[in-house]
Amino acid sequence: MRALDIIVKKRNGEELTTEEIDFLVRGYVDGSVPDYQMSAWLMAVFFQGMTGRETGDLTRRMIASGDTLDLSGIEGPFVDKHSTGGVGDKVSLILAPLAASFGIKVPMMSGRSLGHTGGTLDKLEAIPGYTIARDIGDFRRILNETGFAMTGQSEKIVPADRLLYALRDVTGTVESVPLITASILSKKFAEGADALVFDVKCGSGAFMKNRKDAEALSQSLIATGRSLGRKIICVLTRMDEPLGRMVGNFLEAEESALCLRGDTEGREDLMDVTYRLTAWMLVAGGVCRGADEAEALCRQKLAAGGPYNLFLKNIEAQGGDAAAFEKAIGKKRAPVRRALTSTASGYIAGIDAYKTGMAAVYLGAGRSKTSDPVLPDVGIIFHKKKGGKVSQGEEICSVFAQTGDAADMALRQLREALIVTGSPPQPGTMLIREYSAL
Repeated sequence: MRALDIIVKKRNGEELTTEEIDFLVRGYVDGSVPDYQMSAWLMAVFFQGMTGRETGDLTRRMIASGDTLDLSGIEGPFVDKHSTGGVGDKVSLILAPLAASFGIKVPMMSGRSLGHTGGTLDKLEAIPGYTIARDIGDFRRILNETGFAMTGQSEKIVPADRLLYALRDVTGTVESVPLITASILSKKFAEGADALVFDVKCGSGAFMKNRKDAEALSQSLIATGRSLGRKIICVLTRMDEPLGRMVGNFLEAEESALCLRGDTEGREDLMDVTYRLTAWMLVAGGVCRGADEAEALCRQKLAAGGPYNLFLKNIEAQGGDAAAFEKAIGKKRAPVRRALTSTASGYIAGIDAYKTGMAAVYLGAGRSKTSDPVLPDVGIIFHKKKGGKVSQGEEICSVFAQTGDAADMALRQLREALIVTGSPPQPGTMLIREYSAL
């Protein structure tokens, strides 16, 4: 068997065998298949696609390329949630303790920010002392103590995905549905989840810009998950505007805490998504029979305060200082503040999520490449969101930066993101569609 023959076969649109996929992935991990041949194969997949069976085989081979997290001896059910990436998306920080408060165990392997999208790990590490679980022992202990644990991908867990993702990032093959599917599912199943709830985002701030692509990814995730014997739910949500009022690493950890405390006014978009995704986790975990019933219970549970206490307990379990974090809320800000003001009176018709995300990158809250550092204290606070009435000269948002130049760059981007019109926009819903394969 030769890598060249497999590349040509996929280039011609033919279906690969299980053995051919296994040969290629195994060879890339052990170094016998070089980057240039794997790059050619990735491009062939990008243009020719993969069948459901091929995608399932690729996912299995990637899982088998390294270690998996052993959760035996811990009482489940184990249910995780994954977002395809957005701006202001701090849902995981609220959702994990909320789901855990119902007895669901949430083993969460998260990522870091890249491009215009934020990363859960960067937000958590902006909390004083917070450390992601470093090994399986840490992970198991934290999961047992708090009901949820946060970790990142290591070199030993799904090394095939780590290598392939880096190669996709530099070869223009990121936006491939089968490759995205295999990447996501291999990581999530390696962490030990029995069921997965996906937030498939659609809009300017998402990787899937239109509904057709978002639905194609949802169907691929469900079909592949089913072939692997796992429960999958996909919820399509809008990502045309930043979620919530804060964008930036500490700011998003702060906003998560505020929401868990019950301070949700003006954050209805964020909470609508959070409640619905958590509701489906309860259904997948057997706590409730239907998502509507589960969502009502989630609203009651958050109002009672238990999930916030679990959030603080997790901070301590993962090496953080919960008291220092609470004291920093409302205070931990970069030194340079600038304000974006409205140039006209009217209503906010939209705040483009992609441009807002890029403004955050200019501030240093995100990364242009994986090796870039991030700044925990920089970010954006919106005082008005879509539908809000504004007067000429009124502040729309505050920008916090380390330097005046960075603040000015971000303001220019935010000025382009903001749309003000003479009449209020039509109200809409954050949810587009739901797919369930339980």
